Amino acid sequence: MGTDTTATPHVDAYPTRDKASALTESPRQDPVVWPGGPPGPLSPAELDRYGQRGFHTAEQLLAADEVSAYLDELHRLRTEPSLRDDERAVREPDSDEIRSIFAVHEISPALARLAGDARLVARARQILGSEVYIHQSRVNYKPGYGGNGFYWHSDFETWHSEDGMPRMRALSVSIALTENLPTNGPLMIMPGSHRFFVACPGSTPPDHHRQSLRRQEIGTPGPAAVRRLADRHGIAQITGPAGSATFFDANCMHGSNSNITPYERANVFIVYNSVENTLTEPFAAPGRRPEHIASRTFAPVSSGPSPR
Repeated sequence: MGTDTTATPHVDAYPTRDKASALTESPRQDPVVWPGGPPGPLSPAELDRYGQRGFHTAEQLLAADEVSAYLDELHRLRTEPSLRDDERAVREPDSDEIRSIFAVHEISPALARLAGDARLVARARQILGSEVYIHQSRVNYKPGYGGNGFYWHSDFETWHSEDGMPRMRALSVSIALTENLPTNGPLMIMPGSHRFFVACPGSTPPDHHRQSLRRQEIGTPGPAAVRRLADRHGIAQITGPAGSATFFDANCMHGSNSNITPYERANVFIVYNSVENTLTEPFAAPGRRPEHIASRTFAPVSSGPSPR
């Protein structure tokens, strides 16, 4: 395990919430594809497209037997008695059903192997231009007949405000362990929205994560900002077969609908942050979020060879 090497506090490059001015939207100040990174599997054309759109999907990155094994692990975790009252398990806003489980790479050896898989880590290093560590990992469950959605938001706005992430030098990987259909609440991204920072209204209350992880309100843009971004960039649905992985920039405006179909949607999310972008104190919150949501162990991921 690494040590807490929290970065020296930075000037707030992205004021938001009660620190925001009247200007709610401003140009991004950081690269999207960072220079100086190690070589990796993404071609120059793929990196350029990632820079323009803010996301890249690797179709069927995992083989069918891997998908089956990981999906079994997700189902096991969801029914694990020891997690029922664990703060890492987040409930649906309107029921007692588990919505998400955080720090899954620490709970599950199988998901730890996935988080360190060279097929994921090599792409993250290539895009972020450095070694990376795991800022956050989670499973999002969206069962059939009522899995709730996630409202439009930029992850970076939250990670900056509530975790103290200084710059836009992080990305998420969403690994689909079920088919992501247009109808079962797939990830939606506004392509190109990552090139603008949208400040959000409101003030962050203490222990905000207890509410926001179930239903986020503070840290979401106003309707006018959402409409402006959607009109400018459009909305892409991230669909595809199980085993696909979508890498997307921390500042992409994204969300998902509820799932009222019979077909479950289950995804694992791994968030990789540059070791040169470690957390300071929160920029717009009264205190740090728990370690299982925002890790302050900045040890670089040691990736082993991929099994394929």
